[in-house]
Amino acid sequence: MTEQVKKLWPELEWIKDKSLREKTARTWETALERSVLTPEDLEKIPFTLLCGPDLKVSFMAHKRCVVHVAKVSGDKMNEFFGDELPVNMDVLISGAILADVGKLLEYELDKDRNAVLGKYGQYLRHPFSGVALAEECGIPPEVCHIIAAHAQEGDLVKRTTEAYIVHHADFMTFLPFKSRLFV
Repeated sequence: MTEQVKKLWPELEWIKDKSLREKTARTWETALERSVLTPEDLEKIPFTLLCGPDLKVSFMAHKRCVVHVAKVSGDKMNEFFGDELPVNMDVLISGAILADVGKLLEYELDKDRNAVLGKYGQYLRHPFSGVALAEECGIPPEVCHIIAAHAQEGDLVKRTTEAYIVHHADFMTFLPFKSRLFV
């Protein structure tokens, strides 16, 4: 695991399965190698292009918040529901960390280093490119399912419990920005 990825994702240490942790990190390493974005860019660019140019929340602030919200939700579901609705925390955390990894291929930078939708992103949204990256790095299907189903594309499939958690963690930390009543 590179120091860059360790610095971006201290939450990788929450994944107990060493093999899954390494594959999750490798997926991010591969995405960074293929992207025009640097880790520094990820700390500056807005997490979405759908809320306009004034959005100040960075890609990494949003992504790490999603992972934290998903983890707390999974922990609480395991605490309250136990074996009736068990949440695989390693799958959940890996899926939350990887949900938007495909955006590294979707975005480009304009002449002022602002993130814009690139040609690749015009044809393939990040759930598709994210699954492709993850599969290439050996990520298991239950995690790839989370990547594929976390966005609106997932509304057309039956989601696992872990995929529901990541989907809702992602949207609860996105939709309030998109539809703010009070600014």
